[in-house]
Amino acid sequence: MRLCFLVEEHYRHDGMPNEVIRQLTAWGHQVDVVRPGGSLLRMDEVIGSGAHDAWVLKTVSGGPGLTLLEAAAAAGMTTVNDARSIRGVRDKALAAAIGRTRGLPMPPTYAVARPELLREIPLAQYPLVVKPADGSSGRAVHLVSSPGELEALLPELADEHMLIAQPYVANSGTDIKVYAVGGELFATERCSPLHPDPAVRERRVPLSAEVAAIAAQVGAVYGLDLYGVDVLLGPDGPVVVDVNDFPSFRQVPDAAARVGRAVLGLARTGSPAAASACRPPAHGLPLSIPAQTSLAQASPEQACAAPASARAGEAAL
Repeated sequence: MRLCFLVEEHYRHDGMPNEVIRQLTAWGHQVDVVRPGGSLLRMDEVIGSGAHDAWVLKTVSGGPGLTLLEAAAAAGMTTVNDARSIRGVRDKALAAAIGRTRGLPMPPTYAVARPELLREIPLAQYPLVVKPADGSSGRAVHLVSSPGELEALLPELADEHMLIAQPYVANSGTDIKVYAVGGELFATERCSPLHPDPAVRERRVPLSAEVAAIAAQVGAVYGLDLYGVDVLLGPDGPVVVDVNDFPSFRQVPDAAARVGRAVLGLARTGSPAAASACRPPAHGLPLSIPAQTSLAQASPEQACAAPASARAGEAAL
């Protein structure tokens, strides 16, 4: 197969996706790498050739790669993930609206185009977590305890475009990161960007049935196949605080091979986005999926809550 990976400068030397590219090449597939932020691209020539079986995006949220991926999708090419699904999670304001409407446990979210408008958030909502709507990798995430702290922070936020603010979810200082790849879910525990502690090292942890069901529902809600979900274990239960397309897959065993097989499976089947293929779970309640078990083994109702790649199954090399 011939694949095109869109990789921006930020990820030029990262293990993900470079290890996946090396693995696919070792299996005999041709992988072309395009760096959207560092290349002069004639769009009709790049997209119009139709030479690739699938396009894969690994870029920062605000980078130009998504535009190129959307152009490929508009020309009828298979993209990983679905280009519309990526747009739905990279805009965190949009992601919050979609997730809350579809029954995901997410905090209420305020969105503003100018930081001074954050002053209008009711005092009862404090403390707040404020971050850019197009942020990634923990960039510019702030815990704001009071309106006075917000006032002092406004000059720092002036250069951001869209901002979101959410009531802080009390937690232990660690996040649960759930990775979805090849129809399986893997969980890691890591230090929260709001509570940095160098003594806390990222590690694999058991995945509860409740969190696994929520993570599977995330794939269905947004139509994602390869993704990560940040979950806080709050006083009222698990809360989804972020969703990432094509994350690092750190701590996932044999991550490069697993991601490579998932990419090949999608390239072969051209699976439609899960959000358009399945109805939401009844009453917005998540379905229970066994932790770190192939979602292809689930019941038809459970499989409908899984991402498209899970329903397609892992492809043979």
